[in-house]
Amino acid sequence: MKFKILTIFPDMFAPLKQSVIGRAQICGAIEIDIVDIRSYSKCKHRKVDDEPYGGGAGMVMTCQPIFDAIQAVDPYHEYLRVYLSPKGEVLKHSLSKDLSKNHDKILLLCGHYEGVDQRIIDLMIDKEISIGDFVLTGGELAAMVFVDAVSRHIGGVLGNEESSQDESFSSNLLEYPQYTRPFEFMGQKVPEILLGGHHANIEKWRNEQSKITTKEKRPDLLGD
Repeated sequence: MKFKILTIFPDMFAPLKQSVIGRAQICGAIEIDIVDIRSYSKCKHRKVDDEPYGGGAGMVMTCQPIFDAIQAVDPYHEYLRVYLSPKGEVLKHSLSKDLSKNHDKILLLCGHYEGVDQRIIDLMIDKEISIGDFVLTGGELAAMVFVDAVSRHIGGVLGNEESSQDESFSSNLLEYPQYTRPFEFMGQKVPEILLGGHHANIEKWRNEQSKITTKEKRPDLLGD
């Protein structure tokens, strides 16, 4: 999987060099290219925003730098072009999995200020995606969440390929409780069933716990 992330704040993406995503890049499972939109501005001051037509608060990212940046890094439209926006389809587990299976190249556009000129979305973007019903100061944090969520479904990214199958939302259920050593901590003990080594019973218990947890915390996942 190859990602290209277009942003006016490239230094924000240092976390992608860490942990699972960092190791995935080292082993070649994924590639991440950070593109500075300001580098494509024709303004001598590298300006990328202007006042909105019709008035209103804030500034809007202008067409030219974004258009030229996308044309430069994806001239033949080989990438799925995604604009990270609160108006987009919500990035649920099923969507992140579908994206990882159906696309091997994804371009992410990070908006800022009051967003980007609508003509860029109309001319250059294939899909708008949101990471939740809230507003961020820019698309950079959303882009990192997107890359992490999608990458976990790609072979070679996780050390244990079964991890992604047992995670929350993989079967519309939240994950069961997890425990490790010591057996007792602050008076709380690990459930005895996890100590017996009977895998069928453990699997049954975990499934029951997932259903209980989902019913208590996210009943909407269970449907009617």
